[in-house]
Amino acid sequence: MDDALRLSEFLAARLCHDLSGLAATLGGACAEAADGNAASRAEALALARQAAEELAGRLRLLRAAWGPPGEAMNAATLAGLAASMPAARRVAIDLSAIDPAWHLPAPLARLVLNLLLLAGEALGGGGGVAISGAPGGAMLVSLAGPRAAWPAAWRDCLASADASWAALTSARGMQAPLTALIAHAMGARLTLLLPSGTATGPAPLLIQPQ
Repeated sequence: MDDALRLSEFLAARLCHDLSGLAATLGGACAEAADGNAASRAEALALARQAAEELAGRLRLLRAAWGPPGEAMNAATLAGLAASMPAARRVAIDLSAIDPAWHLPAPLARLVLNLLLLAGEALGGGGGVAISGAPGGAMLVSLAGPRAAWPAAWRDCLASADASWAALTSARGMQAPLTALIAHAMGARLTLLLPSGTATGPAPLLIQPQ
């Protein structure tokens, strides 16, 4: 199958998956608001409002992460978008070590958003992801959590675009190869660093923009 077609199919499947739960919650709440008693209508309307806000936030995030590069973003904007990712309730996002005055160029901002989505998958048992960096320099991504682990194919994906395409085998596992493909396309180098001393947990990821 053509690689581009395969990627588009997986993106469509993941998009539907990542939005379906919120859409179902919104639909159920609207139905309850229309048919329930006065007390349940008030509760349902509050739930519908919350689901609609989360759905809108999720759409903004996925548009910024999976669509064409949009605009430069600072750490506050990135954190605001990432607050809507599927794993947001169990993953703490720390971007405080990114220079707050730095507006990351659009391609780099998109890469960071995809790395945050990938971190959400790597932290299946909950935990935190921290990213640091400043204009003109490298950036560092660190994960911490009880079951934190980069996806099995991640190291291979970092080697080359061809390896990333080869690792693109399912919608469920598409985030790692997609993130690597975005990095390869923009000329960024991603490197897993060897742990030092008594350090435990996943290897930190070094981002070297072009």
